[in-house]
Amino acid sequence: MKTAIVTNFNIYDKAYAALRVADKLHELGCDVVVGSFNRDKIARLKGEMRDYIGYIPIEEIYESSDIIAVLGGDGTILESARRAAPAGIPILGINLGRIGYMAELELDELDRLSEVVGGNYTHDKRMMIKVDVSDRDGRKKFSSYAVNDAVISNGSIARIIDLALYEGGSLISNYRSDGIIISTPTGSTAYSMSAGGSVVDPRVDCICVTPICPHALGSRPIIFPKTAEIEVKNICQREKTIFLTLDGRVNQEISFGDTVKITRSELETCLIRIKNNCFYSQLRKKMNLDV
Repeated sequence: MKTAIVTNFNIYDKAYAALRVADKLHELGCDVVVGSFNRDKIARLKGEMRDYIGYIPIEEIYESSDIIAVLGGDGTILESARRAAPAGIPILGINLGRIGYMAELELDELDRLSEVVGGNYTHDKRMMIKVDVSDRDGRKKFSSYAVNDAVISNGSIARIIDLALYEGGSLISNYRSDGIIISTPTGSTAYSMSAGGSVVDPRVDCICVTPICPHALGSRPIIFPKTAEIEVKNICQREKTIFLTLDGRVNQEISFGDTVKITRSELETCLIRIKNNCFYSQLRKKMNLDV
């Protein structure tokens, strides 16, 4: 089994944790690889070079690995999940963050890696969204994917913007707000939930739209079916540009008249699950809802 390890090797705690995972996987008979740009970072850790680790270009990690073990918080897992989706490579999240909602293992549970190597796990398939940006003349400017959400906002300036929301070509509403969040069910427990959106079971295929601090009494989150074709048009004339952010990582400027189109993607995120935790027990645990 060719297993890739992804983490931020610039942070010593994460680098040492990654090497612990590498040692365990090697003991279990796996071929362990990391991105070639990390070789010098590992070399800076005195006495920690491993002869068995293979170094390959980062593109190959997301094309040829059997499994990708990602150490970090949800942001790191999201980034890897988005890059691994085109090849259908499953992600094993190992939590080194604060919440680690998408992670399956904690660092003190590495003995359970034997279950992964032995094939004793399931695939948790998660819906993704496709995001396209076109200018006022209909020319495509940008296209990408998101696991959690697409957020349209004013960036670092705390000032309301004007947006128009459409579905299937029909106007739903105009918003004066700090922005709008379009999320998957997976992303419903992230920024969307903080903004007052509904929590959605990931087994439900839908698209959630949540305005951010709308300046209106009647603005509410809306849940659309998986077949929805959602468009958000920038109708804000006061700002030169606003911003589209995908999964908190990818950023794109949106000019006046641009339209952001969001549809269900043909790609899916594949998460490795070993434990029998259901969505609701994970929600209680990670969100500290148990009393």
